[in-house]
Amino acid sequence: MDDQGLENAAILLMSLGEEEASEVFKHLSPKEVQRLGETIAKLKVVSKDKLEGVLDKFADMASQQHMLVADTDEYVKSVLKKALGDDKANLLIDRILQGSDITGIESLKWMDAGSVAELLRNEHPQIVAAILVHLDFDQSSAIIKAFSERQRNEVMVRIATLDGIQPSALKDLNEVMSKVLAGGDKLKKASLGGVKTAAEIINLLGGSVETAVLDFIREADNDLAQRIMDNMFTFDDLNKLDDKGIQALLKEVQSESLVIALKGATPELREKVFRNMSTRAAETLREDLESRGPVRVSEVEAEQKEMLKTVRRLVDEGQIVIASGGADEFV
Repeated sequence: MDDQGLENAAILLMSLGEEEASEVFKHLSPKEVQRLGETIAKLKVVSKDKLEGVLDKFADMASQQHMLVADTDEYVKSVLKKALGDDKANLLIDRILQGSDITGIESLKWMDAGSVAELLRNEHPQIVAAILVHLDFDQSSAIIKAFSERQRNEVMVRIATLDGIQPSALKDLNEVMSKVLAGGDKLKKASLGGVKTAAEIINLLGGSVETAVLDFIREADNDLAQRIMDNMFTFDDLNKLDDKGIQALLKEVQSESLVIALKGATPELREKVFRNMSTRAAETLREDLESRGPVRVSEVEAEQKEMLKTVRRLVDEGQIVIASGGADEFV
């Protein structure tokens, strides 16, 4: 579905009301639900002409659709049995309808890749392969990336050599997954904790307590301590520096590095930098920013990280003093 089709579908669902729209969502795939949900969330105002156009288009399409058979599964079974007899028909029916009831495996499509990988981590590679071929390629790829190298390789070999799945085997596999998923909510982790959270908390400690905590973490895991420190003062936090702090920082930064770093800065932060430069220097910096073409995100992030290191050094040297106790200002 293209962007226009998505928008039309979103408008149609919004016009139906919550109850009717919820019934439609029940028949959509996880990706369709996500894309439609995102589109609906972005639609704030829809013109009357646009709404009427979508409704007219839907009415035209609906008028061309006709239900030929109320229950297609039962129709297939009945026709085959009459044509071939029960024995021969039964051999074909399971194969024809084998994908119609894989609710256990289908449920995986609603889970994040990390959770699915955790569920499958201790399963036999052949079972994992049989499950992953029922998922979308991008989800399967993300799940496989979360495996160890050995499991990843073993699963891929089995996917490449998989030659169909017997209906009875698929049924058993689906039942197994349904049982496993019954406890799957234990694997759905809330986005809590982590380096950023630790950094935010330590930011509020201030003074000697902050230093003691970081020293303790550094002794146990120096890399972890550094990542926490990197997150304790983000590039956008430069807005919290007073004019004296900005001026001290600008003295330490090369103009070329400043241009690249500011390519990824907010307009508010750019203006703060301009205000703390001479009129001529600010004008030159504005021109350089406007004339500079696209810059790789990795380059921008690298220069911003170097500026943050400079901030940390100036703090250590006492040229910039960060107020303790979680204050929003720097003096």
